Amino acid sequence: MTTQTLESSTATTTTLNGLDPAALKQLIDSVAADPAQGQTRWSVQTRWVDGTVSQTRVTGFEIGGQRVAKDFTITIDEPLELGGTNTQPNPQEYLLAAMNACMMVGYAAVATLMGVKLSHVEIETSGEIDLRGFLGIDPTVKPGYDGLHYTVRISGDGTEDQFRQIHQIVMATSPNRFNLASAIPLTADLVIQ
Repeated sequence: MTTQTLESSTATTTTLNGLDPAALKQLIDSVAADPAQGQTRWSVQTRWVDGTVSQTRVTGFEIGGQRVAKDFTITIDEPLELGGTNTQPNPQEYLLAAMNACMMVGYAAVATLMGVKLSHVEIETSGEIDLRGFLGIDPTVKPGYDGLHYTVRISGDGTEDQFRQIHQIVMATSPNRFNLASAIPLTADLVIQ
């Protein structure tokens, strides 16, 4: 196993794939011992800016009953062909990027826990949407994807069996992969001001 060692004034931390294996194991042990420590809550607030441009604010999340502050803004637009100004990625690109990024965390974390040093991980995801559904032209056409396909390219010092095992674990545990692959209930409130 190849590791990179970072020196600090108080301790030496060994990392693999940019992650601290001891910290990952500590997180797993903590949640296994007290499931309440593994409860998380995520939320965002999106406001219309103009035309097809919106901005989403991320102000924090909760983990183990504690609020963790964050401060990010995500700007979203549509391409010119869909009425936008093409200044930012569109919602579909963010959706696919969110799934890929979530799985990417899984590949890095699982490989690290298995002692596998990664040299390259790339995920390419695509799907097709028929605009007749989105535009309300044909009620028999879905407004979203019929399916998504992704390809994972991975390399490092692991064996083929280890990479297959890592892949299977990520497919079984990635929250965003699960959310897109499974029907999850959505509820809505409308507040007219």
